[in-house]
Amino acid sequence: MTTKKEPTKLTNKLVTNAHTISDRIGYGVSFDVGKRVIFVNKVEVNLYYVNGLTDTSFIQRFLDDLIGLEKVEKNKSMFKNIEDTIVHQSVEIVLTFEDVIKKVLSGLIVVLVDGEDKGLAVDVRSYPGRGPTEPDTERVVRGSRDGFTENIINNTGLIRRRIRDENLRNEILQVGESSKTDVCLSYIEGLAHAELVKEVRDRITGIHVDGLTMTDKKLEEFILKQGYNPFPLVRYSERPDVVANHILEGHVCIIVDTSPSVIITPATYYHHMQHAEEFRQTPTVGTFLRWCRYIGIFMSVFLLPFWLLLCNYPEVLPKSLSYIGPKETSNIPIYLQLIIADMGIEFLRMASIHTPNAVSTSMGIIAAVLIGQVAIDVGLFQPEVVLYTAVSMIGSYATPSYELALANKLAKFFILILTAILGVKGFMIGSTLFILFLASLNTLNTPYFWPFIPFDGRAFWHLVIRTKASESQHQKGGKTIGDATI
Repeated sequence: MTTKKEPTKLTNKLVTNAHTISDRIGYGVSFDVGKRVIFVNKVEVNLYYVNGLTDTSFIQRFLDDLIGLEKVEKNKSMFKNIEDTIVHQSVEIVLTFEDVIKKVLSGLIVVLVDGEDKGLAVDVRSYPGRGPTEPDTERVVRGSRDGFTENIINNTGLIRRRIRDENLRNEILQVGESSKTDVCLSYIEGLAHAELVKEVRDRITGIHVDGLTMTDKKLEEFILKQGYNPFPLVRYSERPDVVANHILEGHVCIIVDTSPSVIITPATYYHHMQHAEEFRQTPTVGTFLRWCRYIGIFMSVFLLPFWLLLCNYPEVLPKSLSYIGPKETSNIPIYLQLIIADMGIEFLRMASIHTPNAVSTSMGIIAAVLIGQVAIDVGLFQPEVVLYTAVSMIGSYATPSYELALANKLAKFFILILTAILGVKGFMIGSTLFILFLASLNTLNTPYFWPFIPFDGRAFWHLVIRTKASESQHQKGGKTIGDATI
């Protein structure tokens, strides 16, 4: 943790200012730090910038205007004449060395004039990066194809395009003594709880760290301090329409520069179970898709432990379901087969992420078909183990939130191991502890299992049924999970 220093004001001697600034930003050592010295009517003017973060074409036009500044108004200082010459919508006066350095390293250009104890910062940022494209993890059949990028300016613009409310606020903060990462709070004043906005703002400004190494994820850990709790307490989204709808519901969204994901707060367990595709179809079809997704998520957690329970106690099965369970004995216990098979699929998932796209699909097919069949033929796995493990994994992939899918996997292993050790009691104990643990969590003073625990009938109905748009209502300043929340 570094000690915060008091800001130092600029002097009216350009030589002193130039020496201090050049020394602190590494001019002459860092090749990308630039400085241009020109004389306007025999008055020295210094221009500071960082190559790669600024719009070069504007700097060239600005220098042309300064060099051609022959006629100046005598009743104005040279500083004022230069300020009036800058043809740009964003010009700010800076008074301290810290402001100058922060502006320069953020991609702005700073102009210092001899004899003035202040400077001009012009926002000509042009960050390198890709254009808005549809995120891979949140694809839809119908809907927009744009997505957030690593540029915070582009991201706020994508939200502004969808919400033209005069009460939309985008507060800019900076985190990190060294990184000085830009963080933006996006919310609608009067719709979002004032206490929630203040709580999020205070937690961000209270972060004292040299830098955010993993940007938004590191910021989340500082804000929530969830420890070793595997379940996500915020939701990530790369879709502007999803974030805009959450803002209209009274949520506070956090945009971190260099990250294409936006943090949505607060987010309950059910926020992670909804997908934009449900709202791109009719209410009937949307409800069907939602229930299919709920069933898939439920099976991803409980299918394997429940099947193991039936295998250990086949006498509870009716004759019509007597085909369930292994028909042959094996040297490896069933529960261990399930764990090995599930971990094997997890290895396959990780391998596909780190494999080039050209071969990842073919590798997945070969591994799933060939290895699975060979494992059955050599007697390592029972055929039903592969079947139910695959169904459970499909349910995990149907989970919209990647973070929730991983947390549910850990919960599944926990229930599976208790079932293997204690049988029926283990299954009941594991399932009960799973529900109680979720009910005990809070995310920014919001119950994690709301609206089921504590129960809210109206909000719960909106989770079960995808109602039509005319039935969705916003509660100003209140917590809702309406049909606009996706």
